[in-house]
Parts: sequence; C-alpha cells; structure tokens
Amino acid sequence: MSAAHQAFCQDLLQIMPAERVLQDEFHRLTYGTDASFYRLIPAVVVKVNAEDELQAVLSLAREHRVSITFRAAGTSLSGQAVTDSVLVSLEGTSWREFNILNEGRQISLQPGIIGSQANQYLLPFGRKIGPDPASINTCKIGGIAANNASGMCCGTAQNSYHTLSGMRVILANGVVMDTRTEAGRQTALNTQKPLLNELSKLAAEVQANPELTAKIRHKYRLKNTTGYSINALVDYSDPLEILTHLMIGSEGTLGFIAAVQYHTVPDYPHKATALVFFPQVEAACLAVTALKPAPVDAVELIDGAGLRSVQAKAGMPATLKNLSLEAAALLIDVRAANQVELAAKIAELQQILSTQTLLFPAEFTQDPVQYAQFWGVRKGLFPAVGAVRPLGTTVIIEDVAFPIEQLAAGVRELQAIFAKYHYHEALIFGHALEGNLHFVFTQDFSTQAEVDRYSGFMEDVAQLVAVKYGGSLKAEHGTGRNMAPFVELEWGRDAYALMWKIKRLFDPENLLNPGVVLNEDPAIHLKNLKPMPATHELVDRCIECGFCEPICPSRNLTLTPRQRIVAWREHARRKTSKDEAGLQAWDKTFAYQGLETCALDGLCSTRCPDGINTGELVRALKTEQNGETAKKIAHYAQTHIAPITQMTRFGLNAAAFKAKVFGYQNFTRITQGFSKLTGDRSPIWHEAMPRGANAELPQAQGSNGKAVYFSACVTRSMGTAVSDSETRDLPEVMQSLMQKASFAMITPKTLSGLCCGLPFASKGLPDSAAASMSELEAALWEASEQGKYPIVCDTSPCTLRLIECATQPMKFYETAGFIHAFLLPHLTLKPQAEPIALHITCSARKMGLDKVLRELVKRCAPQVIEPEEEGCCGFGGDKGFMTPELNAAALARLKQQLPEACHEGVSNSRTCEIGLTLHSGRQYRSVAYLVERCVV
Repeated sequence: MSAAHQAFCQDLLQIMPAERVLQDEFHRLTYGTDASFYRLIPAVVVKVNAEDELQAVLSLAREHRVSITFRAAGTSLSGQAVTDSVLVSLEGTSWREFNILNEGRQISLQPGIIGSQANQYLLPFGRKIGPDPASINTCKIGGIAANNASGMCCGTAQNSYHTLSGMRVILANGVVMDTRTEAGRQTALNTQKPLLNELSKLAAEVQANPELTAKIRHKYRLKNTTGYSINALVDYSDPLEILTHLMIGSEGTLGFIAAVQYHTVPDYPHKATALVFFPQVEAACLAVTALKPAPVDAVELIDGAGLRSVQAKAGMPATLKNLSLEAAALLIDVRAANQVELAAKIAELQQILSTQTLLFPAEFTQDPVQYAQFWGVRKGLFPAVGAVRPLGTTVIIEDVAFPIEQLAAGVRELQAIFAKYHYHEALIFGHALEGNLHFVFTQDFSTQAEVDRYSGFMEDVAQLVAVKYGGSLKAEHGTGRNMAPFVELEWGRDAYALMWKIKRLFDPENLLNPGVVLNEDPAIHLKNLKPMPATHELVDRCIECGFCEPICPSRNLTLTPRQRIVAWREHARRKTSKDEAGLQAWDKTFAYQGLETCALDGLCSTRCPDGINTGELVRALKTEQNGETAKKIAHYAQTHIAPITQMTRFGLNAAAFKAKVFGYQNFTRITQGFSKLTGDRSPIWHEAMPRGANAELPQAQGSNGKAVYFSACVTRSMGTAVSDSETRDLPEVMQSLMQKASFAMITPKTLSGLCCGLPFASKGLPDSAAASMSELEAALWEASEQGKYPIVCDTSPCTLRLIECATQPMKFYETAGFIHAFLLPHLTLKPQAEPIALHITCSARKMGLDKVLRELVKRCAPQVIEPEEEGCCGFGGDKGFMTPELNAAALARLKQQLPEACHEGVSNSRTCEIGLTLHSGRQYRSVAYLVERCVV
C-alpha cells in the first residue's frame, strides 16, 4: 500500500469502524472482483452506509490525492468497477430507501436497490422501471443509472436517460445536488452557479456547431454508451437537466448517484412470445425491418451458433437439432393490457411474419412455463459459452450496435472476423430492433500471442462497427476500460475533446474512477487481464458474473458464492506458486470466511446461469479436510441416531428448565459467556429455542387414503419454542390433520433410529450420509409397500434429500405439498382474519414448491406477507446454533419488513423457524399448524 493510501486509511479509521475499512489482502481481492475480464486489486475497500460517510471519503481522497471507484453490484462487463486504489462499496443493508409517487407513475430509488426489487415495489400499480437489463435480478439502481443499462424490451425510449425524472448526486467536491423537488432544484441553481454556468456554455457551444450537433443526434438514433451522454448538451438547455443526464452513463467518473427518480412505464400483465426460425441471418434481419413499426415489445436475434449452443435446453423445439449454422432465429415478445388487445397484436404480427421467409410457421405461446423457458434460454446464451470453455480461458462478451438497415451485413462481417482470428466458438445474439448485437467468445490471456490475437480482433471490430458502419462500439454495457481507447475513433476529435472538457469540469483533480470512459493509453484494454486458473471441477465453469450474490445468506457477513470461488482460485494460484506461508495464511482466513459461514443451501445454483452450486464446493473441501477421527465420530453418530435424539430432547428440556429458573434473559447471558469460554463451540440459548419433543409418535386412521409419515430426526428432537403458547409438537398436528381428512398414517418400524443423512452430508462426511440414507430408504420402501403409498416428510431439506438421493421408485412430499395434494380435498377451511408471514425455505424453492406454499397459505389467510429478502434464512442445519451471526445477517431486515398487524409466520423446516422467530419477534411454525387451526 502506498504512503498516500496508508494515510488515507488512518484518517478514515477515525470516522468509520474498522470492519468497514477492509485493508487485508483476502478481502481486497474478493471484494474487488467484478463480472468483467479485468483484475485490479484495490488498495482498500470502504463499505459506506450513508451520504455523510461518502462525503468524508471524498474529502479524504482529495486531501491525500487517492482515486475512488464506486461499486454497486459488480455486474459490469467492461472493467468500470475495478480499481487498484480505493473501492467504495455500498454497504449491503443500506442505500435501500424508496418512495413511490403519483400512484406509481414515478419512483425514487437509492442506489443499493436491486432492479427487480424496484419492479416488485411497483407491481401493485401495474408499473415498472424502464431499464430491463438481463442482470436485473442482480444489478442495482446505482449501476443501472451509471451505466445507462437498457435491455431487451426498453430499447432507447425507456432507458435511464429517457425516463429520468430527477436525481440526487454527490459531486467530487462533496457538494450534494438534488433535482427531485423544486426546492432542491432552486437550491442547486442558487449555490452551484459556476458549474451550471459552465454547463450552459458547453451546451451553447455544441448547439452552435451544426456539424457536431448533427453527429450527436445521428449517433444517438442507436443505442450508445460509448463515452459520455453528450446528447444532454443537445437535448436540454436547463443546466440541471444537462448535469443529471450527463451523470447517466458516466460510470462513476463525474460523481456519485445517491438517488434516482424515474418516470415508470406500464407493466402489461398479458404476454406472448414466439421463437421464429429463418434459413439465413439475412432473412431474419429483413423480418426485423418489417417488425420495427409493429406493436412488438422485443425482438431478439440469435445466430446459428447461438441456437446450437442451447439446443438441449428445456423447452427448445426438437427441430433445433437439425438446423444448419446458417440458420437464425428471432425471439419475439408482445405485451398488452388485456387479452383482446394481445390477440389483436398477435394477429398483426402473424400477418407480417406470413410475408417473410420462415423455416416453420410462427407460433406464439402465452403459456407461462414455455414463455419463461424461451426467455431463460435467451438470457443463458452468454454463460452457455462459459460452460464449455477450455480451462483457463475467459469468456468475453462484446456489445455493439449497427444501423438496423445494415444489421445483416454487420452480422456477416462479424462472422468473417471471427473466422479470421479463429474464434470458432463465437456466437451472436442481441436486441435486433435496436441493431444491438452481443457476441460471445472465449479467450486465453496466458500468452502474449493470445493477447495479440485479441488485440488484432478488437482493432478489426472497431473499424467495422465505428468507421465502416457508423455504429456504436458499446451499446449498453458501458465504455469502461474495455472500449476507452476507441472512444475518439468512434466519436471524432471534436466530440472526444468535448468529453474531456466535461470530465475536467466535474472532476478537475481526476480522482473519480480515472482511466474509465476516457483513457489516453491506447493499450489499456489489453492490461490487467483477469486470470482464470483451474481450481475445482465443481466451479471451474464460473464466469464470475455475480448473479448468485443477492440470494446468498452470507452476502452481508463474509463472502458471496462468487467471492468464495475467487478466493479458492487464489488458493490454487498460491499453491502452484509454492508460496507455502502465503497459502497457509490464505487458507486460515478462508476457513471461516469461505467454509464455516456458507449455509450450504445451494440457492446460488438457482440463480447461476450454469447451475453452479458453490455449496457443493464447500462440502467437497470439507470432505478433503475431514480426518479419520471425524469419520469415526460420524460413524458412531450414524449408528446411534435413537439415543442421540433422546439425549437432544433431554438437553433441550433441561435448558428450558434452567431458563425458567434463572430467567430467560439471565440464562441467555450465561450461555453467551459460556460460548465465549469455549471459543464459540457451544450454542447460545434464547427464547426461540425449542423444548424437547415428545418421544411418542401419534397415529391416525382413516378411509380416504394412506400415507407414510416420516418425521425427521430434527422434528423428533425439537418441539415448539419455549416462548410459544402452542405446545403441541408437529407430529401431533400432522396426526390431527390426517385424522380430520380421514387419512391413515403409516410410520416406519424403526423410525427412532432413522435419519436422511443430511447432517453428515453438510459436514463433508459422505460415507455416513450415504449409510443413513440407505437405511432410511429401505425402511420407507418397506413401509410404503414398495412405493404404493406416498411418503410425507415434515422437514423440507430432508424431503429434498430424499428426492435427490433415493434410488427406489417412491413418491416423496414435504408437508405443504402433501397437505395440498392429499388432505385439502377432504377438508373445509375457514380463513383467519389476521395476516400471516410466509417464509419459503431454500429447499422448497429448489423443489419448485413456491406456488403450492403460497396457494395453501392463502387458503388460510387473506393477507400473506413475503418479505423481499427472499432466499435462505441462514440457519443451515446447526449453523444457526454454532454460527448464529450467519442467521442474524441473513435476516437482518426481516423484522422491519413485517407490519405490526402481522403476529406470526409459517414455514416448513423446524430449524429455520427457530431463526425466523428469533429475528422477527413473531412465532414461526410449520404451515401444518396454520392449516390445522383453520379446519372446520
């Protein structure tokens, strides 16, 4: 670290806690990575949570002459969010305030809100924000605005630039300007006259130059994020409008966007899509021209190589496998306010397509499953290349725009350049209505010859797009470092000089993200390239896109799945470099940051475009670390499940008794002290802790059917919370429900000694896990009379393990799924008046039970509240006891998201319910309790 950075950190630590000023190498690397193929390691990572902290950081940066780069979600692809100086990251639980205005027609958003969350806020109003990037479930508002990200449906008319209503911005000198209100605008006009006057002068100069004005207007008829949004100097005369619109797409080089106020757009509920095939790309592009004036929301082009890469994906037509590489497809999307309007639009599109050269007749589908599959495949084209790339190579996605009338020629010439430079795996797709193409290929940067190949390729692409066709070298991904050397080539000397004037006006000391957007180094795009070493077969396919991060329970505590993979790749690098001391220090940090605080829920795989489960990596690493002693202990536990559950019941009841004697709060303090003495190896008791469960399992009789009831070992051990007025154990409630539905309950003969093996699997002990599973499967096979009867398991994670691991043909259901499918037809429910909170466990999500759970709970309560923090609660089996900070971090915002009128919640895993109860201040129980209570 330089002397300037050391002094900066020393001063910063006087006003910010050390846990948010990260100086160690481990966190600088893991937090410094983004989705681009560039790697710079920050000198320090600062996690700011308020404007005054950010202003202090800016002040110290000016004092010590150190540069700053802002980071939101880190999904940028052009290298604009990496730095070797100060990386300012938005602290995970902050920067998330929003305000809906004018019945949803406007929304004000802080930069830490994820794009899809903003749309969730607007859903009741039938509105959404305009930008719809493919990363909308991950990227944050700050990045969406700073990159002028667009997407598949928004085109240019609905991007951040054109839907901007107002902005709160912090300039390089720390001054805050807010144009969202008239009072804020007036304050800015009165206090920032020098800056605003200069902007007015620039606008006047540009508007007095007909040639430059014409060029700007001509360039922005296409999508364009190359350089600054200098169309603001043509489109506006109000200096505040010029300033805020220049901030859009400025990539953190002109100031910090503290809030954005958007004009929202309609979110039509009725949708249809069609995947239409053409014999050649020319035929597809002719159809695009015909569709341009039609009532269509999106038209996505996929070339033959792209179609081939996804031919095995779910929902893809079988005919795809027989298409030649010459073929192409258009994914057409149409939306409407009602079904009549949608049908009329489809008819008009069908008429247009009937005049085109198609391989097969166009068929529009409104089926939500097929619709989601088609668009899921489109969004998966980028990672589809990453999944099959050679080890050690990087996936690169470029983003250009051609005039639509020259789209076909552009595609053909791009394909010729691919062939010239031997990028035979490259594929092309994009937003055809805007002439916006993405092309994806793999690149090895390990040798100079390979770097030179990439350099020659980029030079040819720049000449083709910017010079020959007058297109955009960056249409929506931002200039970053990747295209900074080519800005002058695309825009010309006058416009380029204008952009430098803007940069120096806003940031005269060049402290805000220097080298991004504008860079005088013609080879900057070839420097600081990210290594992608092979590290483990489970995660080598990871392209570090970051899509997994929002759903990870440890994201605000230690690491995200992406960061775990980055850290383990660094482990592999250190291992090959023979740096034994450095490797040991790295692995010591990784033990807690990477292993102990991973909840192993696997929800990251549901967000990963390539299905990577980082939890499987953690399990595999634990397996490698486990010695013979651990294996022997596991074997003993696996063969003594019955006495262990008995001891657990006794221990829980003993703890409950002591808590009653000492007082709940006193006993919590006692256990906290004992936990510290044991090095956090003993659990901390609290009021959400369970009593010991009843050892006796009740039975049910009936004539409407039979089912095998497997009560998981956790349910057989843990009863209701000591603070809960409900004292019945879950098996008793299940028995009552089945009895009321006249459903007979069958229990395995050796139930007290059975376990699915999940506790062993999560600790990297596969042999004991497999032995437990084998024993359980045999017992269930017998009890179900060789699969004749359905099997219900009362704990969601255990049900998922049964589904994934059982080899015999048996039908497994978790609690909600079983009640919904078998008991509801025989029950009459009277909904309760009070609202209820619903937590869908990670295992339930992976089993696709979201809809079933919602339907079941809505049958019992009119108002169902699902907090926006979807995903794993972080309890993770016994981690909620032994690593309680993980559960606390995952549920940090739960309590504030539940209304006061909501007094209870439901879920379908006993351990999850413990953490949910603790951190919400409401009792969470199995959904079975709610249903049983509503039966009349």
